[in-house]
Amino acid sequence: MVDAAALIIGVILFVLLSPGLLLQIPGDDRPIEFTNQRTSIASIVVHAVVFTLVFYLLQLLFHVHGGM
Repeated sequence: MVDAAALIIGVILFVLLSPGLLLQIPGDDRPIEFTNQRTSIASIVVHAVVFTLVFYLLQLLFHVHGGM
C-alpha cells in the first residue's frame, strides 16, 4: 500500500499556496497582497519555490516517503 501522506501534504500545500488564492508574493502594488485572485510570472515562480521548500521540509520533518 502506498503511503498517502506525501500526496495529502502536496495537495494541501498546493491549494494553500496557489498564487492569488490566499495571498500573492510579490503583489502587483505591494510586496504581499491578500485574496486578489490575480497572478504574475514572478508570483508563480516565488510560490513554486516556497511550495518546493515547504514540501521538502515537511517530508523530512514527518519522515514521509513518496514511493512504495
